[in-house]
Amino acid sequence: MVSADTIRTAIGVIGNGTALVLFLSPVPTFVGIWKKRAVEQYSPIPYVATLLNCMMWVLYGLPLVHPHSMLVVTINGTGMLIQLTYVALFILCSAGAVRRRVVLLFAAEVAFVVALAALVLTLAHTHERRSMLVGIVSVFFGTGMYAAPLSVMKLVIQTKSVEYMPLFLSLASLANSICWTAYALIRFDLYITIPNGLGVLFALGQLGLYAMFYKNTKQIMEARRRKADQQSTMMEVVTDASATPPPPPNNNNGGGGGNGY
Repeated sequence: MVSADTIRTAIGVIGNGTALVLFLSPVPTFVGIWKKRAVEQYSPIPYVATLLNCMMWVLYGLPLVHPHSMLVVTINGTGMLIQLTYVALFILCSAGAVRRRVVLLFAAEVAFVVALAALVLTLAHTHERRSMLVGIVSVFFGTGMYAAPLSVMKLVIQTKSVEYMPLFLSLASLANSICWTAYALIRFDLYITIPNGLGVLFALGQLGLYAMFYKNTKQIMEARRRKADQQSTMMEVVTDASATPPPPPNNNNGGGGGNGY
């Protein structure tokens, strides 16, 4: 008979796969950002929050904090590197207040995780206590990662458009949350269950908004395309008109008057 630990490990491996898909799902978005050299209305919050979440779970899964958590460390270590790439691209392609905000958030996150690690490893002397302290903070920020798209959901409701809420990201988030919730429930881990259980609810909310506003988004984008085509046509007409030479002057002074003889 297959043991619970074997099933849990298998689900954890699947969870690693779904989490990797989740981490890589914004790649098309960042390819577009890089090509345009502009972040447009995309929010940095989901990526900054996910970076902090990954750093916290790497700390939680360290052998000095919570032994036998290799699957947690591997996927969150990978996710941390991926999110660092996204944040770096966001900084490079933004400007002004947006860039300063992202840089400050990133610096604050790194300082916080380093300080927390130093305090926990210095002041807590058992795995149970270290796991509890880091786990509680990880739950808080893990919930923040899954709740970060609420800012995007607010934009969707305000604009009645899902243009800036990629469907694939929402689907990947749902699959990842389901896997890690199952992983945590087999050998109950409260600290992993809470943020991932909430992640399921937030992802379902995003999919609900997508279903609600998808048709309206298509109409908005089509209207924008028609408007752009009309403006392009008008510009061509104006250009052609300005390039047309003026008619020659009329030298006819009335004619037919004769010489009066």
